[in-house]
Amino acid sequence: MAATINQDTCVGCGACVDTCPVSAIKLENDKATVAEGECIECGACVGACPTEAISL
Repeated sequence: MAATINQDTCVGCGACVDTCPVSAIKLENDKATVAEGECIECGACVGACPTEAISL
């Protein structure tokens, strides 16, 4: 299952975008979104998120 981002707590800082090794996360409308088909479920984004908005 791909990473999921809580849009209510995401602040659009881009930390997860910079951390994702496969570029599966992008900022859209100042919020992070995950391309489910590209996510490799590595968890790098989870630790990078300062607001704990990402889960696997």
